[in-house]
Amino acid sequence: MTVSDYLLQIISLLGGLALFLFGMDVMGKSLERLAGGKLQTILAKMSSTVFRGFFLGIAVTAVIQSSSATTVMVVGFVNSGIMTLKQAIGVIMGSNVGTTVTSWLLSLTALEGDSLIVQIFKPSTLAPLLGIVGIVLFMFTKREKNKGIGTILLGFMALMTGMELMSESMAFLKEEAWFSNLMGSFSNPILGIIAGAALTALIQSSSASVGILQGLCSTGAITVGNALPIILGQNIGTCVTAMISTVGANRNARRTALVHLYFNIVGVAIIALIVYGCNLFYPLEILAKDAGPMDIAILHTGFNLTATAILLPMNKLLEKLAYLTIPRQEIHQTPVLLDSRLLATPAVAIQRSMDVAVQMADAAQVAMEKAISLTKQFNEDIFEQVRQLENQTDAYEDALGSYLVQLTGQKLTVEDNRILNTVLYTISDFERIADHAMDIAKAGREMHQKNIRFSPQAVEELAVLEQAVTDVIAHTFNAFRQQDLYQAMKVEPQEQVVDALVKEVKSRHVRRLRDGLCTVEYGFVLEDLLTNYERSADHCSNVAVEMLQVSEGKLEAHEYLNALKSGQLRESAQFSERFRKYRARYTFPEEKE
Repeated sequence: MTVSDYLLQIISLLGGLALFLFGMDVMGKSLERLAGGKLQTILAKMSSTVFRGFFLGIAVTAVIQSSSATTVMVVGFVNSGIMTLKQAIGVIMGSNVGTTVTSWLLSLTALEGDSLIVQIFKPSTLAPLLGIVGIVLFMFTKREKNKGIGTILLGFMALMTGMELMSESMAFLKEEAWFSNLMGSFSNPILGIIAGAALTALIQSSSASVGILQGLCSTGAITVGNALPIILGQNIGTCVTAMISTVGANRNARRTALVHLYFNIVGVAIIALIVYGCNLFYPLEILAKDAGPMDIAILHTGFNLTATAILLPMNKLLEKLAYLTIPRQEIHQTPVLLDSRLLATPAVAIQRSMDVAVQMADAAQVAMEKAISLTKQFNEDIFEQVRQLENQTDAYEDALGSYLVQLTGQKLTVEDNRILNTVLYTISDFERIADHAMDIAKAGREMHQKNIRFSPQAVEELAVLEQAVTDVIAHTFNAFRQQDLYQAMKVEPQEQVVDALVKEVKSRHVRRLRDGLCTVEYGFVLEDLLTNYERSADHCSNVAVEMLQVSEGKLEAHEYLNALKSGQLRESAQFSERFRKYRARYTFPEEKE
């Protein structure tokens, strides 16, 4: 071959590699988006045992086509306190098996035969078919789910086409002595393992490096003996991504990445000792056999299944080894609320943000309940608890605001965008409700210090109002937790009831003040309480309206509320009916003459 021929082949090879890696990236990210935040729920809440975690690890990795992405997610979950190290071990082992799915898909290049079914499943036919279906779904359908499936199919088409192009452009290497010598050197286990680990660490994907190895099989210069140590090394190289991700993580997260590393190192050592030990005494003829794409897939899957079968029952030993490497500390490390590692999987990061926002809402709700109790009977310890909860909501708001801003530029599904915007627009209302709880607690302390006691009639009226406030907060926060728009529509009439009750309490207070049954000083404290109750209900209205606005793209919030109350919207009749129903639920005692 001439120099120009070599140059053209190299350009074709690099182009095929670029298309292959691009297709793998597009397919993996599209699968992640399609799976959405369910990945967190599945991994964090369903991996209660090592064996369940193992099967979940297989499923999740098979879906997103990346053991590295699964492991980084798991490290992030452990760092956030969502998952324990024990739960993580099973998922990590499962991810190693799940990542072998890609190699089986790529082994379709080895299909041979003249039947129509075989011809259809050959990449030269399957890739165009997938591309046709993918582009139709992507360009001519409106549903986001269909567009996502179309993107996955287009990514798979690029993956298969890149694989074909690589195989074709590398065919000339079978005639090159230097390439045969290079591949022959990898029959040395140590060199092969180092080469496989280095390649995988470089491109940060064992699936991609295995695919490249399958492409090299077209040269006919790779034997099973050459391929095996490279595959063993690839499983070690894939640990690099998780190890890098633990920079700045807590000790448990670092132990999680070490378990991944130890699992692969121990597995490689065991398999290498068995295979090469046997070969030393009884030469294995299979090692001299030419390797094809199907053989690579079998070796890759065989290693991971064998290593798992040996080490899964020994999961506690791996856990102890991780603790020996990074010993326990007496100092308790607070889990990170929002782990930056999860930003690499936006759908999971969105779901985690929602979970933290729910924790923030819980803190605000508890703060309000405790604050209201202080107006009945003051307790300094409870007052401090309210202060701590208020500070906690401040910290939540700062953390969530910064985290969500980093996600705004990501390509998200419509549902994930809805959750992001809902959380972004409502966290300030949760924080303000906690602020009002603190103000109510201070009013309770003032009443205690000045020995202020409201009249029995005022106490009864406040009890009715406080029950209404407690109910509207509980209703709002339940709607937010469950992302229930039907419940959210019931919040505004409840907020209007609170406004009506506040006005009525004020009117009754003025009449008692006029009749000399109450003092101006008591009135100041009462006014503080009423203001904070009313504004807390207003923030509940904001949360509910934002949920409805974001989900349905309605009018600006102020215009929406005016239109709702004036009867201009189809749900106005429901609003009026609900207002009457809730107003009848909260009744004041008859005023005494």
